[in-house]
Amino acid sequence: MPELRTWLTGLGLVESPRWHDGRLYFSDWTAHEVIALDLDGKHEVVARVDSLPLCTDWRADGRLMILDSARGLLLRREPDGSLVAETDLTGLGRGWNEIVVDGRGNTYVNRIGFDMAGGGAFAPGSVVHVSPGGAARQVAGDIAFPNGMAVTRDGSTLIVADSYGNRLTAFDIEADGGLAGRRVWADTGEDHPDGICVDAEGAVWYADVGNRRCVRIREGGEVLQTVDVDRGCFACALGGDDGKTLFILAAEWRMPEMVPPGTGQVLSTQVEVPGAAWR
Repeated sequence: MPELRTWLTGLGLVESPRWHDGRLYFSDWTAHEVIALDLDGKHEVVARVDSLPLCTDWRADGRLMILDSARGLLLRREPDGSLVAETDLTGLGRGWNEIVVDGRGNTYVNRIGFDMAGGGAFAPGSVVHVSPGGAARQVAGDIAFPNGMAVTRDGSTLIVADSYGNRLTAFDIEADGGLAGRRVWADTGEDHPDGICVDAEGAVWYADVGNRRCVRIREGGEVLQTVDVDRGCFACALGGDDGKTLFILAAEWRMPEMVPPGTGQVLSTQVEVPGAAWR
């Protein structure tokens, strides 16, 4: 069984881990904070946004993009720490959830199609493309519950975790940022994939809240490795000096409280294959 290291405890609902410039960035949705964690264990709050969900990713120009789901805004963090509205998404729906950026400046944002927290009737979700200039348009729909997203190293493919569909769905990224060639990348059986990341061999790690684990899976569905945790795994990211540290964001999950305060943790384990994001 892989050895787990505990980095931080006492957090809330933790999500959206991103390794960037020697630090792990992640969001504490309960505290409405984006936090940066150094490998020496020091951490700081780099942004506060009153939103849940609260997901982020990095652009190639070094700016942090923050999805303010509550207001339907895609924000850009400037070098001085100020937040600027990049795109208004309100005309394209509500329920904004996850975000991923590729090396060409395309930003993909997804949304669930119903009010889960409020007990609304189920409806499928969608994926929106935001161009480098800030124009937004829907590029995929009919996804049962779009969750974590990742772009392959060559920038050719977007992979979306469809939590309610128990699968990872892939799309070809077209020259204008549109999506085509929809296909099932992998069936995840009884697992409901949440946050995901891609490694150097093209495999995907996904986090599973209900089954309290992270799973490494190959295209086609072959399970390569499993890391079990004592609480729900919401998201994972590969990072560290050699890219072989799998960071896991975990917390207790139970309804109707969702995540009891203080149960969120940042964990990690060492793996053999490093990460391979476009950056």
